[in-house]
Amino acid sequence: MDEEYDVVVCGTGLKECILSGLLSVAGKKVLHMDRNNYYGGESASLNLSQMFEKFANGAAPPANLGASRDYNIDLVPKFIIANGLLVKMLVHTNVRRYMDFKVIDGSYVFREGKIYKVPATDSEALSSSIMGFFEKRRARNFFVYMQEYDQSNPKTWKKMDITTTPMNDIYKEFGLEEGTIDFIGHALALHRDDGYRTRPAHETFERIKLYADSMARFGQSPYIYPLFGLGELPQGFARLSAIYGGTYMLNKPFLGVELGDDGKVVGVKSMDDENEKEAVARTPVVIADPTYFPDKVKCMHRVVRSICILKGPAPGCDKGIVSVQIILPGNQVKRHNDIYVVVLDHSHNVAPNGFFIGIVSTTMETQDPESEIIPGLDVLGGPGNILCRFTNICDVMAPTEPDAPDNIHVTPGYDATSHFETTCIDVLDVYKRVMGQDLDLSSLTPNVNEEDD
Repeated sequence: MDEEYDVVVCGTGLKECILSGLLSVAGKKVLHMDRNNYYGGESASLNLSQMFEKFANGAAPPANLGASRDYNIDLVPKFIIANGLLVKMLVHTNVRRYMDFKVIDGSYVFREGKIYKVPATDSEALSSSIMGFFEKRRARNFFVYMQEYDQSNPKTWKKMDITTTPMNDIYKEFGLEEGTIDFIGHALALHRDDGYRTRPAHETFERIKLYADSMARFGQSPYIYPLFGLGELPQGFARLSAIYGGTYMLNKPFLGVELGDDGKVVGVKSMDDENEKEAVARTPVVIADPTYFPDKVKCMHRVVRSICILKGPAPGCDKGIVSVQIILPGNQVKRHNDIYVVVLDHSHNVAPNGFFIGIVSTTMETQDPESEIIPGLDVLGGPGNILCRFTNICDVMAPTEPDAPDNIHVTPGYDATSHFETTCIDVLDVYKRVMGQDLDLSSLTPNVNEEDD
């Protein structure tokens, strides 16, 4: 371990593994280490025995739930937006070839006690039962406007300056009802709360366009998901890093860092396995998840995730629709933050045939997280459909000094959103700080002959 590296990455969560892969492709000599003996960190996928060990004090799983090895349960449930940043990273780095993906069956939104398929076009708005007759016409006009919108062509903005006009004024222009605004802002634009309504409209327009473009790729929904769980993603990017010379060390103790006279990091301390003594990996840059530097982070908010094993799909979905995202806008459940529900089945290789995984997530607003997720559990069918449940409460940490004057870059934690856009934005931010320039995905030239290396 007494070697020099351009970057040492601590932790094998998804953000750290993506950065390790991207930096290796960019020509950096990377050492990637983790105290754990598995990939994924907070974003790992666990089998049933591991879930009971982590959340049920090591109790043995009930035999009626099937074989433990047939489960791959995500600790941080998220779907991949088909036209989003993560897909671009997977394509341009060629990591996509290491895994298979499946389209999610449907995207739904909760309104006035029921769930409805999310309408994303003018024709869907007209046929949707989520709105009344007159509101359908108003919503159709909005969607037609959105379909003609082009950020680079101000003529398509009509009489509105979307760079300064708040989104609230756009809604008023079309006369949309609050319930319609809820599903547009939260199920299409995927905002977590209503703060966006006072910000310039172009932010929301770009989000809606991303949703519509993603929906157009596969037709069923805008989301895809890797077979065998999200834990496949960190392993894919770790493999990318290794192909480009990255060194991986799992089950490696972390004993802190060494700083130079100028206060900047010069090395990471661990143990030399052969000589059983302290060793130092020399490096001018460290990237780490928040657990490695608790003194450098603060808790921004807390997230509660309730992971359920179900005996059937979520009731209320259309016939034949099994894997879904269901968003409960905060306004619809008397909350500030939205509640996210995801459901997966055996076709995604995350549970045995006949069983389903349902996960409810939200940003905590009180000291009683169990009561906060009740609306999401009800959408899953409540106790009658839930065979067992694990509650996971996480502090979402963020670096106190994002500029990292000591060159120790701590990645933020994972928020409650059920997609990867914010995760990728965090990755791009750290990449720019390390490399001194934005990531240009189009310039990457991944090695397509790695099998021969």
